[in-house]
Amino acid sequence: MSDFDENWALETLAVRAGQHRTNEGEHSEPIFPTSSYVFPSAAEAAARFKGESKGNIYSRFTNPTVRTFEQRLAALEGGESCVATASGMSAILSTFIALLKSGDHVVSSRSIFGTTVVLFNKYLQPFGVETSFVNLTDIDAWKAAIRPETRILFLETPSNPLTEVADIRALADLAHENDCLLIVDNCLCTPALQQPLKLGADIVIHSATKYIDGQGRAVGGAVVGNRELVGETVFGFLRTAGPSLSPFNAWIFLKGLETLSLRMKAHSDNALQLAQYLEQHEKINRVFYCGLESHPQYALAQQQQLAGSGVLSFEVKGGQSAAWKIIDATELLSITANLGDAKSTITHPATTTHGRLSEEEKQQAGITDGLIRISVGLENIQDIIADIEKGL
Repeated sequence: MSDFDENWALETLAVRAGQHRTNEGEHSEPIFPTSSYVFPSAAEAAARFKGESKGNIYSRFTNPTVRTFEQRLAALEGGESCVATASGMSAILSTFIALLKSGDHVVSSRSIFGTTVVLFNKYLQPFGVETSFVNLTDIDAWKAAIRPETRILFLETPSNPLTEVADIRALADLAHENDCLLIVDNCLCTPALQQPLKLGADIVIHSATKYIDGQGRAVGGAVVGNRELVGETVFGFLRTAGPSLSPFNAWIFLKGLETLSLRMKAHSDNALQLAQYLEQHEKINRVFYCGLESHPQYALAQQQQLAGSGVLSFEVKGGQSAAWKIIDATELLSITANLGDAKSTITHPATTTHGRLSEEEKQQAGITDGLIRISVGLENIQDIIADIEKGL
């Protein structure tokens, strides 16, 4: 197989796209654990280094296993190019370093991963890139924050952990009206549930560590977009700076993509049932899950997502002590800050994923002391509910 049919459904692309069989005729994608490649001649080596001839050069930026993963994920997202990276954070860093310069401005949703906030404020700002943070769902706030030097609008939707949903098409239109790029972190939905590029976004970013892997085995990231922005500019940064994805991790992610659609539907079904149970519980103030009809952006989520994904959060009465009591009482759920695993995980965002934020930043992002996040896995839903009931 050398290419894929663009008319294939997502499930078929997830299994078949990007595979190029070797002369060995292997059925499963091979792993190429090599740092370098042998050229047939000095002239061919020179041609490849100049970019005049296609082919592998060095595994920092050309590896067949990584390339298969990149081509498959690009096909699923509907993009022209994909650059795989060593982690989700390195995907964000590579994108922003490659596309921005000193004096540029970013407008970002306030509801993003805490480490991304630290990246913007502590590491990009000293290089002259300023970031303004706004409410994810307030389109007027986005408009007001844009300046002449604004180059990028950045967001996660649904957000983590409150599952707020942004209108991707409206923000894409706003970005393009102001000569900006719209970059969407699609980690929680994956292309199995949402395809931001088809809604007008310019670039999609992934932490492949999460649902793309699906079993908590490997760390990696990816950037998807067009040939110029991603295939040339972001790739150029990766080639030079080297935040490269290992071939073994790329192979793991390829296996994850094969079952992605099935898993995302199952995660979403379990999460909805858990959210409905929690919403009726007397010891819980509020449940945050975009698949619930009570969610403020439920109608929008129904339009641009196929399902609600597997992450939800809820605010328990009694603050941090009550939240920790529930977390510590669980026996089935894993107390870990990772998400997207087949195993359900539970964490306290205020002291883990968002623990590096100031109290003011936590308050602005809606991260309260009583908030608990659950990444709902693939166990039986009644077993999950019974485990949470122990602390309630």
